[in-house]
Amino acid sequence: MMTDQGSSLFQIALQQRAASVEMLLADLLSDRPHTGEISRPPRLMAAMRHGVLNGGKRLRPFLVMESAALFGADTHAALRVATALECIHSYSLVHDDLPAMDNDDMRRGQPTVHRKFDEAAAILAGDSLLTYAFELIAADETELDAGAKVALVTALARAAGIGGMTGGQTLDLEAEKIKPDEAGIIRLQAMKTGALIRFACEAGAIVGNASPGDRERLAEYGSAIGLAFQLADDLLDVTADATDMGKATGKDAAAGKATLVSMHGIDWTKQQLSGLVAEAEELLAPFGAKASLLRDAARFIADRQS
Repeated sequence: MMTDQGSSLFQIALQQRAASVEMLLADLLSDRPHTGEISRPPRLMAAMRHGVLNGGKRLRPFLVMESAALFGADTHAALRVATALECIHSYSLVHDDLPAMDNDDMRRGQPTVHRKFDEAAAILAGDSLLTYAFELIAADETELDAGAKVALVTALARAAGIGGMTGGQTLDLEAEKIKPDEAGIIRLQAMKTGALIRFACEAGAIVGNASPGDRERLAEYGSAIGLAFQLADDLLDVTADATDMGKATGKDAAAGKATLVSMHGIDWTKQQLSGLVAEAEELLAPFGAKASLLRDAARFIADRQS
């Protein structure tokens, strides 16, 4: 558990990072065409903004920027990479909410994009956020060397694609028909949720030109907190109400979906969360006090209430 002071400092830092991302996103997603663009259809831009500028903790961007800070990385480059990741994350939510996927009407207390606009607008907004993310990394305004950009694009594509998030979403949909065993659940969650969180931490190391060993250490930290994030999410689906969550709860049980919480119970899940926090803290030990906010992030993820 975090101390009151630690919690306060973490919350301030999280809010500051989120505000920086929100400001950049608002500028990047204006109706004004950028160099090389012919035009920006207003309805598409409105749907994109609704999908990405709708609140949220911006935890993944926070992890990028704090991991980068461990290595004294360029803060503007880290911010742009963090914002690119948030575009990917937001696209995934827009598409996951569609009737063909999770069929959700609310996201962060607001109508989902396909409810606010329509399904076609949601699909196109998600497609646009996905492709825009890679442009943000590759653009001249992201002042990183070519090798770092290639590494980021490759790692992000893998985290978001077949062997990562979209592959995990496929397994999640299949799990509604055939319940996976424990190993299958862990694999599904590592792909659907954990891959982008792992990337967030590894990306900061790439931006900071970290050694291969430190890059792997940050990636492993990301894997630990990624699993913790999904365990906490599944726990909240059982224990929280829709008002606190800003979306429907109890959906896993209603769909008969297997989770580690349904398999092992609430007490076991809480013990696992404590173990994952300890693992994350051990991975961060070599960085000393510089990693204090990343330690707090692990505790926040395990203890979160929404």
